Amino acid sequence: MNPSDFERLSEFEWQLPATRGMHVPAIIYADEALLLAMDEKVREQIANVAMLPGIVRASYAMPDAHWGYGFPIGGVAAFDPDAGGVITAGGVGFDISCGVRCLLTGLKAVDLAAQQFSLAEALFHAIPAGMGSTGRLWLSMAEMNAMLMGGARWAVQQGYGEEVDLERIEEGGQVQGADPQWVSDLAKKRQRDEMGTLGSGNHYLEVQRVVSILDERIAKVLGLSQDDVVVSIHCGSRGLGHQIGTEFMKQMVEAASRYQIMLPDRELACAPIHSELGRNYLGAMRAAINCALANRQILTYLVRKVFYRIYPQVRMPLLYDVSHNTCKLEEHEVGSHKKQLYIHRKGATRAFGPGHPDIPAFLRAVGQPVLIGGSMGTASYVLTGTQRGMKLAFGSACHGAGRAMSRHAASRRWQGRKVVDELASQGILIRSPSFRGVAEEAPGAYKDVSSVVEVADRVGLAHKVAKLAPMVCIKG
Repeated sequence: MNPSDFERLSEFEWQLPATRGMHVPAIIYADEALLLAMDEKVREQIANVAMLPGIVRASYAMPDAHWGYGFPIGGVAAFDPDAGGVITAGGVGFDISCGVRCLLTGLKAVDLAAQQFSLAEALFHAIPAGMGSTGRLWLSMAEMNAMLMGGARWAVQQGYGEEVDLERIEEGGQVQGADPQWVSDLAKKRQRDEMGTLGSGNHYLEVQRVVSILDERIAKVLGLSQDDVVVSIHCGSRGLGHQIGTEFMKQMVEAASRYQIMLPDRELACAPIHSELGRNYLGAMRAAINCALANRQILTYLVRKVFYRIYPQVRMPLLYDVSHNTCKLEEHEVGSHKKQLYIHRKGATRAFGPGHPDIPAFLRAVGQPVLIGGSMGTASYVLTGTQRGMKLAFGSACHGAGRAMSRHAASRRWQGRKVVDELASQGILIRSPSFRGVAEEAPGAYKDVSSVVEVADRVGLAHKVAKLAPMVCIKG
């Protein structure tokens, strides 16, 4: 992307002024190298988002932004329901509430040395992964509806965790306002035997070690120290979320003329928040968020079983669980007033700053944990939200490295078996049911996550706390 197309507001802020139908400007947070590497479609898409009715302040793109469906992945936008604001399925995405959960183990890296191979094998056999993977849990329709209403809280009640887990999950593990009646039978059928599965694509389960502490004070609050072993789980709502996105996108395209909405791109099909279609989508989307939270909770149970068998002395509390690919009703300052806004975060993470009432009390002084996953074989990071970030992009931050090339291009450039062998030579054990999937997710297919995180930290979207490196990775 050409930097000369933008006004440079600061070292890391680039603005497209509001022109040609844009209601607000568009802003990208990036250094010059990251901006140059972004595809031209990102500029077009953030400008298109700025044309949607009721958008507030600006259309934003995070440092990991790349082309997506409608919204760029890494896109953030807020809409005022009292000013004709809309909700768009393209601004949430198809893997609704895909997110990252991090577990502490109390182990040190040296404790894994003798058991690393055995642990990799045990996790691979215990965690269903890959395209079309199914779990050992099958839900009746009544159980499905209860799960869609209850989220991780439902999973805990079924024995897949402890009440204390819920304190360390966004929304206490259960999003209010879910309405399973707007989730189609087909979506429910697709999910019926997918609970407790990773799925495919960029989803993973990683055993990681803390290679550096970047803020000792906050790390202590989060329970992190040098050479600690943690486990990160990255997955979402699987087939159910994808089906909801597909069905409501079609309905929104068909309804655009009825709502007299001129779409800059049909992939941004939307509905007024106060409309029947808008309310129905919100009910279904919130059900999908609960599905993703329940899914990660069940996976946590499976992971704990493996660790407890190999390391009977360990206990594995959650550090935190944070979602991306959501739309949430939140209160934010707009000018000198506070407003209730619907915040779309597609491939972006909520990153509330210190003192926010929605952060658990024991974390409130340091800000909400922000979990940034790297690509397979590269670093991941733990950050926390900042007060400045609340004003920059409605308390939002990046969610990962961001793709640098398509999956198709990656599969032509790399061989999965060779990637696995090269990472093994670095002490990183990869287990996957698909070598093609490994090739598509090769480390070189992604941007440099450290550069992305550095921008997020320096601009003030989130604050760096710890850097993690993979030891074992289970890929879908």
